Amino acid sequence: MMQGAAAAGTTSVSGASWTRATRGRASALASRHVGVVASSSSSFFGPRGATGATAPPLPLLRVRGGCRLRPLSLLSGSGKNGEVAKAAAAAAAAAASVPADDASAAAVTRDGGAGGGIAATAQLGAMIVAWYLLNIYFNIYNKQVLGALPLPRPYTITAFQLAFGSLLIFLMWATRLHPAPKLSAAQLGKIAPLAVGHMLGTVFTNMSLGKVAVSFTHTIKASEPFFTVVLSALFLGEVPSLPVLGSLVPIVGGVALASFTEVSFNWTGFWSAMASNLTNQSRNVLSKKLLAGDKDVMDDINLFSVITVLSFLLSCPLMFLAEGIKFTPGYLQSTGLNLQELCVRAALAGLCFHGYQKLSYLILSRVSPVTHSVANCVKRVVVIVSSVLFFSTPISPVNALGTGAALAGVFLYSRLTRTKKAKDA
Repeated sequence: MMQGAAAAGTTSVSGASWTRATRGRASALASRHVGVVASSSSSFFGPRGATGATAPPLPLLRVRGGCRLRPLSLLSGSGKNGEVAKAAAAAAAAAASVPADDASAAAVTRDGGAGGGIAATAQLGAMIVAWYLLNIYFNIYNKQVLGALPLPRPYTITAFQLAFGSLLIFLMWATRLHPAPKLSAAQLGKIAPLAVGHMLGTVFTNMSLGKVAVSFTHTIKASEPFFTVVLSALFLGEVPSLPVLGSLVPIVGGVALASFTEVSFNWTGFWSAMASNLTNQSRNVLSKKLLAGDKDVMDDINLFSVITVLSFLLSCPLMFLAEGIKFTPGYLQSTGLNLQELCVRAALAGLCFHGYQKLSYLILSRVSPVTHSVANCVKRVVVIVSSVLFFSTPISPVNALGTGAALAGVFLYSRLTRTKKAKDA
């Protein structure tokens, strides 16, 4: 939510790890990156879901089971999309009001007093709204593409999404919106395992989304703190406190309760989401272990960019071995799919995928890691609720209780982690 370098004082949150030294440099570039994401989004998302201001409406895309997908409108004021947008905006406003730590508040005061604080809060709120919306529509478009194919093709979809992100990264470097890094062979050797974890985490997420409901995949992914605690204890020697261990109980219990009552449940989708948690959190733990104390470590925007490019290069062999021979334009046309519409939706998913991950890094450069963690927890709630509304996913009271318990456990874990770090400081 996708969402780094590890050193003294570094905190890893949802795949994004930031040091205090790099926050200042990244914050100065935030406005320019937001402009790039916004301009890219406006060029793709025309009114009423068109792909451009003058582009003709695309035919409907046939999906397995005989239903059809209608073009989406990102910010429509009516219907399901209006409910999704309103829910995201309300949740983002609540997340933006979460108090940051003392250092963040002091930085706002230095940058312009009360007036600067209001402007900074408004900009932060807009960034969180964009972060939530891009995440929501990534899941919607991605689920539609995976559901439209005769069989879900997680390796190909992953390679396509990473290729789209790599293209945007090279454009960022070429236009000097962010300076390109100078990489050494030693740095590449340390980053390569992180790229493997990032690529496999994306593959397993897509595999799960192709098998079960979006809401169920994200309910399972809410168990990430459990894997963080276990892997940190095994590889970093970090012993969790009893309250932190206690916060894992509602997470594990809620996921189990939701799984038992999930209508779309199947084991492939369940274990794929669990594998995604394992690989993503392994990447985070490895980033601490491999990059701790590295004086030549690059800033986190470039680290994320290099990981994305390496992940794309690693995904290509897997795609060709697993799906490349069958997954061709001729094969798709033989299935009766609208190839143009399929590619447009896949491109939109790729844009949203890269956009929400980049915004996650930019938001983390402006707030404390724990504030970002709370906002990320709220984001998962918004994604689950939005997917239930959009896809009309059947959900029982017991299933909703399990999902709520898991998300409440994640929130409690974030707060307890903050308390522990404050005491250690």
